[in-house]
Amino acid sequence: MRRIQVSENKRFLVYEDGTPFFWLGDTAWELFHRTTREEAEYYLENRLQKGFNVIKAVILAEFDGLHVPNAYGDLPLHDDDPARPNERYFRYVDTILDLAAEKGLYVGLLPTWGDKVNLMWGLGPVIFDDQNARAYGEFVGSRYASRPNVIWIIGGDRPEQSPDGADYSSVWRAMVSGIQSATNGKAFFTYHPMGQRSSAMGFHDDDWLHLNMWQSGHMARDLPNWEWIAQDYARTPVKPVLDGEPAYEDHPIDPFTRKWAPEYGRFRAYDVRKQAYRAVFAGACGHTYGHHSIWQMYSPERVPVNFPHPFWREALNRPGAGQMMFLRQLLEAWPYLTRVPDQTLLISEPGEGPYHVQATRASDGSYALVYIPTEDQTVRIDMSKFASNNVRIQWFDPRHGTTTPLGKIHGASVAEFTTPQEGPDWVLMLDCLG
Repeated sequence: MRRIQVSENKRFLVYEDGTPFFWLGDTAWELFHRTTREEAEYYLENRLQKGFNVIKAVILAEFDGLHVPNAYGDLPLHDDDPARPNERYFRYVDTILDLAAEKGLYVGLLPTWGDKVNLMWGLGPVIFDDQNARAYGEFVGSRYASRPNVIWIIGGDRPEQSPDGADYSSVWRAMVSGIQSATNGKAFFTYHPMGQRSSAMGFHDDDWLHLNMWQSGHMARDLPNWEWIAQDYARTPVKPVLDGEPAYEDHPIDPFTRKWAPEYGRFRAYDVRKQAYRAVFAGACGHTYGHHSIWQMYSPERVPVNFPHPFWREALNRPGAGQMMFLRQLLEAWPYLTRVPDQTLLISEPGEGPYHVQATRASDGSYALVYIPTEDQTVRIDMSKFASNNVRIQWFDPRHGTTTPLGKIHGASVAEFTTPQEGPDWVLMLDCLG
């Protein structure tokens, strides 16, 4: 497999040979902790067939991962000591990484969940300090240095600083330093922040941070992740950015009490699509999908977290998961490395919340894509942005991945389009014919 790196213009990810790499991730945080080899292979094959290429999983897992053994009865550490890893546990991590590599999948590998560093909530226990974090980083870095399909994700849903002022940044930096030392600087890094935060808030100026990651989170529908992506897109030094944990499909919504009460409803495929398209069109170099049962590998014998439904095997084929592939296919069908976000394409107001319209185009004016989230919604496009006055128009259906020709426009300065009533959401595709 080829390693992943940042593109020359610092906006995208590419393979070592410069070929574009669109990050389409899935969150399987408990993959090492709660699956057998057969289950892991079943999961990975399903994700491969649906177009995912990055699988995110945690070595020291969230759900009492230090004290509840994996499916084979093994704990990751002896006596909760990062300096005493359990070889049998790590051999199973090796097995899953091998399975992923055989299928051409990359693994977003978290060395630990954040509660082992900062116990703002969760079970912990806190086991890391600056010294043993570096040693543990050297251990995992050395073990996986030769694996080009490993993308290192530091952090794990905890802030680098607590409300009481405690700063854990040095622990994470020490872990990074250990990995860097063991991999001769070849490791690729990002950082998984807590909800409605970005890696850039604590580490943007660190040279090791190659990719900024947001967690827009699960607190409400239509959280403005397009605005948050735009914030990091505008930072210097320039770094690629993506939403690494948006609203999960079938996750309960509770914007008021934060108890995730199911009576507030759940995020559905439509919610997932809106957050994906608007983030990517705002400048993200990819996107991560999640399902509320899959991240925790929920099965009948386990106590669910926040009332998940259905079991993880059934959840693999929920509609939102299958529809993510259409986003990747759409972006890869157009010239990739010249794409820029551009809301000035819109002469009409972009709208807010559920009605927000997001536009992107080629920097040379050869094409544009506009995500419109509702049916019977009208947008007005500035046609002077295109390199030619002869422009082809098509509708792209993000639910089915199909395209419908709409005709051509010649010589217009402004054009108006209204989404079909069969929706709700659509992508307007415009490209120059010469």
